[in-house]
Amino acid sequence: MRIARYAWEGGARYGVVEGGELLELPAHPFLEPGEALRTTGEVRDLDAVRLLTPVVPGKVIGIGKNYADHAAEMGGAPPERPLVFLKPPTAVIGPDDPIVLPPESAEVHYEAELAVVIGRVCRRVPAAQALDVVLGYTCANDVTARDLQRADGQWARAKGFDTFCPLGPWIETDVDPADVEVECELNGVMVQRASTATLIHAVPALIAYVSAAIAAGDEVAVTVSGIGTLVNPVG
Repeated sequence: MRIARYAWEGGARYGVVEGGELLELPAHPFLEPGEALRTTGEVRDLDAVRLLTPVVPGKVIGIGKNYADHAAEMGGAPPERPLVFLKPPTAVIGPDDPIVLPPESAEVHYEAELAVVIGRVCRRVPAAQALDVVLGYTCANDVTARDLQRADGQWARAKGFDTFCPLGPWIETDVDPADVEVECELNGVMVQRASTATLIHAVPALIAYVSAAIAAGDEVAVTVSGIGTLVNPVG
């Protein structure tokens, strides 16, 4: 099932994507265990609405250096434990929203990822039950000001600028996060391809990552197999 969030009549609505149509949901799809997902009966043309970021997160948690090749590129060995970083909710944008290049940086990179959408409040979830709290998955672009990351020695500023976390185009509930292809195109040219099956730390939320620079006027497209494609222009 694909769940989208879209603009309608001055507000935001949720709907289930079926072919080229949206079946409206009465409220957000974050349900308690045992609750069923119901639609209102309203049907809209998918091409007639503007898709928004499919989730408005309270926080965005990322995992860095999760491939040996990327760890070497960053100048070190793969970390023994997952390397956790945060991005602020203000960094989140949706499909077709522009990535705004900050004047402080001259080297902004894309980072194509599989994003895991947690569907309910949870704490200290055992690994064997981790997927029980997942609503679904979406495409993500962890945009990074690489020169600021090197200069600062930490990642908050480099990864936290407004527009530095595109998400979309929708949430797909039927995905095996252990083995999906993650791809990135820059101006229509394939620049990244990886599988989550090759992650060092095989956790559903971990990043499929290869870095390169982007510039104003570029267009970045992140594709995750079984989900879709997230496209953002760079300005």
